[in-house]
Amino acid sequence: MAKMRAVQVVRAGGPLEIVEREVPEPARGEVRVRIQACGVCHSDSLTVEGQWSGLTFPRIPGHEIAGVIEAIGADVVEWRVGQRVGVGWFGGNCGHCEPCRRGWLIDCRHLRIPGISYDGGYAEAAVAPASALAAIPDELGDAEAAPLLCAGVTTFNALRRSGAMPGNVVAILGIGGLGHLGVQFANKLGFRTVAIARGGDKEALARKLGAHHFIDNATEDVAAALNHLGGARAVLATVTSAKAMTPVIDGLAVRGRLIVIGVDPEPI
Repeated sequence: MAKMRAVQVVRAGGPLEIVEREVPEPARGEVRVRIQACGVCHSDSLTVEGQWSGLTFPRIPGHEIAGVIEAIGADVVEWRVGQRVGVGWFGGNCGHCEPCRRGWLIDCRHLRIPGISYDGGYAEAAVAPASALAAIPDELGDAEAAPLLCAGVTTFNALRRSGAMPGNVVAILGIGGLGHLGVQFANKLGFRTVAIARGGDKEALARKLGAHHFIDNATEDVAAALNHLGGARAVLATVTSAKAMTPVIDGLAVRGRLIVIGVDPEPI
């Protein structure tokens, strides 16, 4: 059997270790992807720490995969060897449960997640269901594409479903792995984009990414600053801090929404 290098976790809370594994073969409805890049997401800690129900070890983490199809299993149609593809948190759906039949694939009762349900992208190759694949255009490099499979789709989907319209005030709370993408999407969607972060050192980056306004929540009254701009039609909270989220509520406009994608177990 051909061999590949991979990074795996052998037990909950155990270290990441580089190992040699057999290259997996795709089963019916699956493809094997030769991995060119894999992003590192905070949610990978769910695998490393064993915090997902039903998780088995050893397991290869990684759900921001960009690569090339190199083998195709039986009954896979409309995908070809050599095609550039990505696999994100959405790692395949069953197609027959009620959410799937309603078209709510991400809510599949049997949703599969790379790096949790099956081995993920911290490797030279991975097998994934064909239903999980997203095509990557030639104009987009692998390193740029990989984070879009999770961080990118999370922020973009939240903003496009926020109810905000071009010209509305939309704030991005936190300018990190998620937030720096959120600012760019908000600008390109035509929103009056506000970046909120702790400390003025993030202001230059936020404005470079497209923020029209910057609020330092370490020194400013966030709600007052947002209300001065007319109130936020939406606030995208990307930081895992309920303490940072709470003040923005009073800065929402009428029918404004606080969209929480950086989840903190503490109450808001």
